[in-house]
Amino acid sequence: MTDLTPSIPAERARNIPSFIVMDVLEKAHELEAKGRRIIHMEIGEPDFPTPPCICEAAEKAIRAGHTHYTHSLGLIELREAICRHYLEKYGAVVHPDQVIVTSGTSPALFMIFSALLDPGDEIIISDPHYPCYPNFAHFLKARPIPVKVQEDEGFQYRPEDIRKAISGRTKAVLINSPSNPAGTLLAPERMAAIAGLGPYVVSDEIYHGLVYGEKEHSILEFTERAFILNGFSKAYAMTGWRLGYLIAPKDFVRPLQKIQQNFFISAGSVSQWAGVTALTRAGEDVERMRAVYNERRKYLIGRLRELGFIIKVEPQGAFYVLVNAKHLAESSYELAFEILEKAGVGVSPGIDFGRNAEGYLRISYANSLDNIKEGLDRIETYLKACCPVTARQHSEARPK
Repeated sequence: MTDLTPSIPAERARNIPSFIVMDVLEKAHELEAKGRRIIHMEIGEPDFPTPPCICEAAEKAIRAGHTHYTHSLGLIELREAICRHYLEKYGAVVHPDQVIVTSGTSPALFMIFSALLDPGDEIIISDPHYPCYPNFAHFLKARPIPVKVQEDEGFQYRPEDIRKAISGRTKAVLINSPSNPAGTLLAPERMAAIAGLGPYVVSDEIYHGLVYGEKEHSILEFTERAFILNGFSKAYAMTGWRLGYLIAPKDFVRPLQKIQQNFFISAGSVSQWAGVTALTRAGEDVERMRAVYNERRKYLIGRLRELGFIIKVEPQGAFYVLVNAKHLAESSYELAFEILEKAGVGVSPGIDFGRNAEGYLRISYANSLDNIKEGLDRIETYLKACCPVTARQHSEARPK
């Protein structure tokens, strides 16, 4: 009898780290299955339903028979709408042939990294960062180079720190503004400086449209040597529709298109027709959701400070607050799971977002104000029971 090859998964599958936010969410679901009520403040998913006009457009597309493959770049109607959006909002001129519609921004990120990075090439990322960025790079045998960003500067890059990290293998700098996990924006003068450093800029703009009191900027306002990641999941409450897009320099479009053809064929046709309506008719719905997020943001920041958490620079975008919790525990991982178990509140440990985020917790306000209030009440009870000295110190320091 012939010996069979041992059932060992490929190295890249064995070594890829887990997405700890999902580990927290899945543990929360286990507790819910046992009858616990969990307040979810760990996950970055809008709690709003998709606006009705978008759903109606999808239904119309289905009835019209638009249920087949599209062009691999995406529907021309959607690509043209994306170009109009970038022209009207940022003054950036983009040709439809530079746009590739994707099944969410994760495939877009994979495609950009695949077209841009050879094994051993480097891409600079901030620390803290969205957890999956370095995992994509490692999967393709490229090297993510972390550059620390500091709490007292709103976790913004310093262009001079990026310059020091650039080597002969640096292909790109990845920026994310508004950022996940901090929710802060990158100042336009810093974006301009980063654009002038030489490497390509990969700009994750998925949280554009969810900005409060300031204005977000696209990297295309400062350079054409850039790749854009954007989509419909966050601002339009369309996470399950799996619809995103990328904008690329013209020389990269054909290689990116071939990657799309081979790995993904095309984005879903029905979702693409819904996306056209999102960009052309759902502006009032986005503004309504944004106003509600802002109300939650203001409440959450004030209440977290009352509970003794440190927020040096208030977040002005996305739907996250990254709070300093070093006074409570050395391990953010252990702290997050303890809060889940003892308080019934899901929060994300900072370590998931990079070594420089250890000691922090990311708290999402993509939940109703009532649930946010209940979640913070539970955390206050947890602090009084498990950290009584710390809780009393902050209670006594609170203005009377």
